[in-house]
Amino acid sequence: MTPRELRADVPAFEASTYLNFGAHGPSPRYVVEAVASFLANHEYDAGSADPYATAFDAYDRARERIAGLIGADADEVALTESTTDGINRIASAIDWQPGDVVVRTDLEHPAGVLPWQRLEREGVDVRVVETDGGRLDPEAFTEAVAGARLVCFSAVTWTHGTRLPVGELVDIAREAGAFTLVDAVQVPGQQPMDVHEWGADAVAAAGHKWLLGPWGAGFLYVDDAVAADLAPRAVGYRSVETPTAEEFEYKSGARRFEVGSASPAPHVGLAEAIDAIEEVGVDTISSRIESLTDRLKAGIDDEQLLSPRNYESGLVTIAVDDPESTVERFADENVVVRSLPHPAAVRISVHGVSTEAEIDSVIELVGSHQ
Repeated sequence: MTPRELRADVPAFEASTYLNFGAHGPSPRYVVEAVASFLANHEYDAGSADPYATAFDAYDRARERIAGLIGADADEVALTESTTDGINRIASAIDWQPGDVVVRTDLEHPAGVLPWQRLEREGVDVRVVETDGGRLDPEAFTEAVAGARLVCFSAVTWTHGTRLPVGELVDIAREAGAFTLVDAVQVPGQQPMDVHEWGADAVAAAGHKWLLGPWGAGFLYVDDAVAADLAPRAVGYRSVETPTAEEFEYKSGARRFEVGSASPAPHVGLAEAIDAIEEVGVDTISSRIESLTDRLKAGIDDEQLLSPRNYESGLVTIAVDDPESTVERFADENVVVRSLPHPAAVRISVHGVSTEAEIDSVIELVGSHQ
């Protein structure tokens, strides 16, 4: 499959110039059909087939498919609702003590901010590493993580589209004895991803952005070496070895983070979306994103371009005087982008399914609104 053929399968692209994949990637028809078909079969055939067995088979297939995409083993993958859900599951599985330290950067999405704000109310200290232009100073990071219990940072920043050096930061945190949790939601579908190569203790992500999967299909990688030391507060029959035992025992690996009767349908759709992305090829998509973002950046002045001029991701941030009104003016021209709360900018999300004509339209609109 080519990027153009994948594009043709997405109805949302018929109605607008869509450049907001960093927030939501509209799904191809067959992804939505897979969700609907599973849901119909699960409900309509309940009298002739065991609905629990059907659901568990779907869970297992989804875990296998996600694991293959991110370089993990299936037992290291938990099915979640979202990246935010995955981060919270890790945050709630640690026996926090007053005075424990969490480190995050000032580039984190609210998903990587709010769980730690809640813990601050319980006596946990939160250190925020300041950054410059989407860049993290390793020396400042090293100083911040000294004595920390957990470190949380993004693989690709949602504000600038910069790639943080995940492996290097993980090594620094491990040397300090800290648990490492990576928000990777901006990676799968637009760049190759290997969690074992990263070496992090846990990685949270979801499939509703660059993978073009449905909402509700999140996933959480947890390294087998650390899973046994994590005790999720939320527990249900999918979390434990024997639900009816007098004393429960968590399942080994990441599946201790799954709880109860969540619908398998979103993850069935995600597996279908992964098939399509991999049929095109993640390397092919990444290469095309690089070409298209280079084209976009070539038309943006240095003073306005807040993302790196050299390619790092499909997220391109452009400074404007009034981000929200700029988004509205773009929408008047049937171009979908988003504003950012910080920095004051609009963010253009360029996918491999985007076109040169769409990029040129953005350049023209940015120029006309200066």
